[in-house]
Amino acid sequence: MKKIITLVAGFALLFTLVGCIQSKEVEITDREGNIVTIPTSIERIVSTAPSNTEILVGLGLADKIIAVDNYSPTEGLNDSVEIINFREPDVELLISLLPDVIIASGHNLVGDEDPFFQLKEAGIAVVYIPSAISIDGVYEDINFIGKTVNKVKEAEEMIRILRDEVEAIKETSKLITNRKDVYFEIGDYSGVLYTFGNNTFLDEIITLVGANNIYNDKESWISVSAEDIVNINPDVIVTNQNYVEGIIETIKSRIGFDTTNAVINDLVFVVDGNYTSRGSQKIIEGIKQIAEAIYPDVYDFE
Repeated sequence: MKKIITLVAGFALLFTLVGCIQSKEVEITDREGNIVTIPTSIERIVSTAPSNTEILVGLGLADKIIAVDNYSPTEGLNDSVEIINFREPDVELLISLLPDVIIASGHNLVGDEDPFFQLKEAGIAVVYIPSAISIDGVYEDINFIGKTVNKVKEAEEMIRILRDEVEAIKETSKLITNRKDVYFEIGDYSGVLYTFGNNTFLDEIITLVGANNIYNDKESWISVSAEDIVNINPDVIVTNQNYVEGIIETIKSRIGFDTTNAVINDLVFVVDGNYTSRGSQKIIEGIKQIAEAIYPDVYDFE
């Protein structure tokens, strides 16, 4: 710890001197409401969440990303990009990289502990983006990142394209008169099943494509029992556990699930976990997969 504190103090002086010579600064308010001073010229970026990385790459900044978390996609990034721990970032490494800004996520916080506190003390700009709970929140995240990294026009165009596609799906959903009841599973941990209620963008997506989330009366991320799902009897079951081999057969074989409309009619589907869990512009691909799974006779995006 003493070594880190000494290193932080040394780099804090270095950043002060270099900052005075090379760069002007401006104050911004991040998505968590923190006032942060950042350089007006952003050349070296650290991203600590996959959604933020996808947005940055989409804005044409792949060449300026010097480090990403261990869950972020690295396709298109420089071979020299550093990979950092999602929860426990290497403070010494990050300070040595001399980033202009670290774009962090609410996922990085461990309780009340801020893993980037020492970096802030070293004079490094750290901005936080909480996990988006709505599609509008995704638009706002893209807008904020665009402003932070001087890609305002590119961000506006990204939002326009995404918004247009979402609105087109919304218009199509108005043609649906027989709304299906959907159970969407995001996790199965030793028989404890996880899904979501309202106040999540996945719940909003199910409504957007013209269906009903069977747990819409609950809030946020929840655990449920197999027995309860069977009693509600969903018309369709969707899961984004595409990383689990044989997940569809596993779901179908659960006790009692063979009596649900979803299994009887063979309407159990798997969609991409990344596209449906990350609040970036790529969420549109997740929306399309969900739409086609629930209403293949209504939606066809090919």
